[in-house]
Amino acid sequence: MTNVQEKSVSRTGTRIDSKRARELALRLTSWPSETGTSGEAKFAEQLHGLLSELPYFREHPEDLRLVDSHGDPLTRNVVALVRGTGKRSLVMAGHFDTVSTDNYHELKPLACDCLKLKEALIENLSRRDDRSEQEERALQDLLSGDFLPGRGLLDMKSGIAVAIACLEDFAADPDRQGNLMLVATPDEERESRGMRSFRDALPSLAAAFDVEIAAGINLDVTSDQGDGSEGRAVYAGTIGKLLPFALVIGCSSHASYPFEGVSAQAMAAGILARLEGNAELADRDDNDISPPPICLEAKDLRDGYEVTTPERFWIAFNWLYHAMTADELFARFREEVLSGAAEAVDRFGSQSVEYGRLVGRSAGATPARPRLLTFHELRTLAAQVSGEGFDALYMQQEKALSHIDNPLVLTRQLTEWLVGIARLSGPAIVIGFSGLHYPSSHLRLNEPNDRALHQAIEKARAGLGNDPERSLVWKPHFQGISDMSFLGLAASGSRVVSENTPISRLIDRPPENAQRFPTVNLGPWGREFHQKFERVHESYAFGVLPDLVSEIAKTFLADNSQGK
Repeated sequence: MTNVQEKSVSRTGTRIDSKRARELALRLTSWPSETGTSGEAKFAEQLHGLLSELPYFREHPEDLRLVDSHGDPLTRNVVALVRGTGKRSLVMAGHFDTVSTDNYHELKPLACDCLKLKEALIENLSRRDDRSEQEERALQDLLSGDFLPGRGLLDMKSGIAVAIACLEDFAADPDRQGNLMLVATPDEERESRGMRSFRDALPSLAAAFDVEIAAGINLDVTSDQGDGSEGRAVYAGTIGKLLPFALVIGCSSHASYPFEGVSAQAMAAGILARLEGNAELADRDDNDISPPPICLEAKDLRDGYEVTTPERFWIAFNWLYHAMTADELFARFREEVLSGAAEAVDRFGSQSVEYGRLVGRSAGATPARPRLLTFHELRTLAAQVSGEGFDALYMQQEKALSHIDNPLVLTRQLTEWLVGIARLSGPAIVIGFSGLHYPSSHLRLNEPNDRALHQAIEKARAGLGNDPERSLVWKPHFQGISDMSFLGLAASGSRVVSENTPISRLIDRPPENAQRFPTVNLGPWGREFHQKFERVHESYAFGVLPDLVSEIAKTFLADNSQGK
């Protein structure tokens, strides 16, 4: 086992005290910052205070800023810049919000006290003879001394600690070239409002600092249930995410006379069968394959009991992608939804004919082919029916439902409300998007800064040598949903997505002058983030990663050729 209190040594000879990086991580984790709580809002001030203690910022307080983000109480981004020579700059990014501590149960008071939590987890697990495989693995990891638990320690305050250690190391170099920036953001776990607010503020912020952002390193975490060889990874891009939905409208019938209507459940089942885990729909190219679409929610929309079949059924999917465009994904979704529903109606109609043959009379009329509308088309239809003032009416309804935190629930209720206004009857399906669009990204090696960042990483990788405990692998796309989708990605967005997303706040609208620069993900690894046994691998997070990130940053910033 690597002693995390030893100083790590990089190829260039820089030395970052791993004990210092660890101490920073423990301190940051001790400040609770669950998403949407007062702790999240307070964290920015606490981090600002910590950074103010550093010698560089005592001398240059103007290079340490708080940037407003969102919420009440107000959450803010923390931006810290250590200047060298010139304008060329690299930004290191991390989020400080965490998921809830509720899943620690009786150990919840210790969730953010890493050392005491470790002792308590070991004690609790050791005295039980009925440990699950997961619990046995966690116990052995904690006993080994290689892992340290804590809510948010892995996801992702260790990454922020690494960035702070790198800032200190950079500031200590009298010959430093370029500028190194840290941005720590709230609300990655829900809607990336922190990073999106930073992105929006960055053009004016860079102008005020008189710097040019040339690249970014996101320090988010990876999970590895093995020896770390997969977790010690640098990602050349990130996966994209969309949440398409289908509101299925059938024609209800008495259960004794089922073929006098059209089953919404049957249509929904046909759609689900076409999409759920369908490997043929997995986005792919020569470099990577994304997971196929998977259902997040499926339910009929009747509250009480009746012997009448439900008229409406709701389905929402998670669809990850990296090579497709959002427009292409929506076109594929539309095709699969319509095919699945039509096939189900055809089957239902044929069963009606067969049942009629058995009973010697017609069981019902031949069902109509289902009609498909996009949310945009539904909204247009509703506006025509409602008349003048519809936009104000929609805003009023959205405001009335703004207390609903779950985007799937809010999307469904807004869509159902429009169905009522438009007087849309079945069989029909309305499709759209029920969440924030997370765009995909990747390095573009034909671009100078992208190429320079790639080369700096390759140089650092070579410096790790053949030590299997320190190896670093390239991977094409970060598989988690993260702020990387908005860091340096100046995408104008998809009109198809914006027109078909019912919730206004989830329509991302980057400013026209949003900055574009290459970004990779390089962070700590561990196991089971968001879970009770969330734990970080210490020797890599504090003994290897700080020097690795520091060396990459210094090499990149010293590259005056910009990769040409």
